[in-house]
Amino acid sequence: MPAERPPWAPQNIDLERPNAARIYDYLLGGACNFEHDRQFAEKAIQVMPEIEQAARRNRAFLGRAVRYCVNQGVRQFLDIGSGIPTVGNVHEIAQNMDPGCRVLYVDNEPVAVAHAELILDGVKNTAILQADLCDPDTILNSESANRLLDFTQPVALLMLAVLHFVPDPDSAIRRYLRVMASGSYFVISHGCIETPTAAAVADAYQRTPTPGVRRDRQEILNLMAGTELVDPGLVWTPEWRPDQPEDIGDHPERAITVAAVGRKP
Repeated sequence: MPAERPPWAPQNIDLERPNAARIYDYLLGGACNFEHDRQFAEKAIQVMPEIEQAARRNRAFLGRAVRYCVNQGVRQFLDIGSGIPTVGNVHEIAQNMDPGCRVLYVDNEPVAVAHAELILDGVKNTAILQADLCDPDTILNSESANRLLDFTQPVALLMLAVLHFVPDPDSAIRRYLRVMASGSYFVISHGCIETPTAAAVADAYQRTPTPGVRRDRQEILNLMAGTELVDPGLVWTPEWRPDQPEDIGDHPERAITVAAVGRKP
C-alpha cells in the first residue's frame, strides 16, 4: 500500500524509495523521514551497528569545524549538501557565537529544502536554495548568494557527508574555490573505504536513488587540492580536534567517515 503523503511533502518526491538525506535525518534522531527510510536505516543498523554512531560523530565534527571557522574570523558559510536541518545545524552554532554570521544552505533533495524553509522562516541572515552541487554557477549567481555572501571576504564552504554521493565533483569544487577569498576554508567529511564496515555501507547505498562513490584516503585528499590542510589533516571524524581526548574512543575507524578542513592561501 502506498505511503500516505504528509501535507508538507513536495509532490515530486518518491515516498516508496529510501533517500540518503532522510536516512541520515533518521540516524540523527530527526523526524523528517518516511517509513521506507526508517526501514532501510534499521536494516543497516542491524548489519552495521556503527552506522548510527558514525552519523552522530559526523554531526559533532560539523559543530567543531564551524566553531573553528568562526574563531578564525569567518562570518559567512556556504553549506552545500546540507541535508535536512536538525538540532546543531550551521546557523545555530555560528550565530550563537556571533549573531551576524550568515548561512546559505544548499541541497537538491526536495524534503530537505521544504523543511529548511519552515525552520528558517523568520531566522535572520539565513536562506535555503534547492540546487545541485555540480551546478556551481546556479548557486553562486543565485539571489540568495548575492544577498548573503561576499566572496571578497573569507567564506567557509562546507560539504559534509555529500561528496561520497557525487561521482565527479572536481570541476565544481575548483569553481567554488576560485571565487573564494584568501583565508577562506573548505570543510569536508567523506566515507572512506578503508574498513569492511565502510565498504558495506557503500554497497548498501547502491540500492537507493543516491548510490555512494567509493574513494580511498588519497582520492579524498585530492578533492582538497588548492588548500592547506589544518592540523591534524585528514582523519577519522572523532580525531579532528576533539573537545576532549577521550571523545576519540578506542576505535575511531568505526566512524566510517574521514574529515578535514583546508585553508585557501
